[in-house]
Amino acid sequence: MPQAGKVIITTGLILVVAGLIIYFAGNRFAWFGHLPGDIRIEKENMRLYFPITTMLILSIVASVVFWLIKKLF
Repeated sequence: MPQAGKVIITTGLILVVAGLIIYFAGNRFAWFGHLPGDIRIEKENMRLYFPITTMLILSIVASVVFWLIKKLF
């Protein structure tokens, strides 16, 4: 199980770094979530938001990060 421990520690470090970035530079990422391709429907009593482009970018970034982790460990 030492391999599982490395994965948990690495994931925790990534979450801490992401949290620090969001905490200290949160205003600089206000555009994220409002990208072209994100669908927003607002009516009188209803709001729907489908962040398609944002999720694609997050998926690509996560895939690259996990690929790097796999290569390094």
